[in-house]
Amino acid sequence: MARLGTKAGAVVTAPLGWLAGLIDAPLRLWQRWTGTNGMAAFFLAPNMAIFGIFVLLPLAFNIAYSMTSGTALFLRDRDFVGAAQYARLLSCDDYTNLATCAEDQFWTALRNTALFVVLQVTLLIVTATITALILNRDLRARSFWRAVFFFPVLLSPVVVGLIWRWILDRNGVLNAGLDAVGVEPVNWLLERHWAFLAAIGVTIWAHLGFYALILLAGLQAIPRDLYEAAEMDGTPPARVFWRITLPLLMPNMLVVIVLALIRAVQVFDEAFVLTGGGPGTATLFLTQYIYEVGFASLLKNPGLAAAASIIMGAVLVALTLLQLALGRRNERKAKMK
Repeated sequence: MARLGTKAGAVVTAPLGWLAGLIDAPLRLWQRWTGTNGMAAFFLAPNMAIFGIFVLLPLAFNIAYSMTSGTALFLRDRDFVGAAQYARLLSCDDYTNLATCAEDQFWTALRNTALFVVLQVTLLIVTATITALILNRDLRARSFWRAVFFFPVLLSPVVVGLIWRWILDRNGVLNAGLDAVGVEPVNWLLERHWAFLAAIGVTIWAHLGFYALILLAGLQAIPRDLYEAAEMDGTPPARVFWRITLPLLMPNMLVVIVLALIRAVQVFDEAFVLTGGGPGTATLFLTQYIYEVGFASLLKNPGLAAAASIIMGAVLVALTLLQLALGRRNERKAKMK
């Protein structure tokens, strides 16, 4: 029986050995010509090819579309207009009065997105930090609570939007509960301020677990000896947090801030399903504006949508680089102390 198994294994591995021998010769030759760096380039080439096809090539097409006009789909059928689409987006007689802008909806979406980013990212960071600090304590059923907070991350953004739309609807679960205790129902999704706050709250609920998990990993990497020494010295908990926990948590915090910032600028799924951009344009964000101008509008303008997406991408890159630069500067200051 053992002999039979050995023969079967040999039959299976023989083609693999033949294939390895076939690849080995050109790889050795390549290494002899190019050295170690050449081998690294060889193994990186497939990934770079995939990155080029699915990231760089679409980006190049997007830039090309942003310099054309018309409703035609193919580039050869579109008219080259240079930077006219960018000029149209940025053209305003008075930037304090959005009604004077050529594309007032773009500026409305930009304003909404900026306000959303400031409020949502700030509240998300604070909430995720508090959640991570709580989950890092010795709690009963700690693994269960960690799973509870992380569960919304596993849900599809569309599912998240539908669930909360069912809860916040005029005749939804939340208003039914308020009515049961004698409180006047609220039009959560039909009043501008409530709808905007609902979009913030729902996105925080959906992504809180992911960022809390990153911060929790950072908290668990902090040596316990530091806390024991602080406790022996009688250091107040608030001072321990500001002097020990937060500085040592900053690398993870920087990752969380950058990721949360990028996701907030690109907000679309949950907000679109929840409010559809309404009421009016109260929850119209940049990504939805790009989608509607490029795909959903009767008068489609792919060039204008492409220009708006390039501007949004440039803002994202600038914000990310700024965050990384500030993070590196803080790290250098911490090392010098």
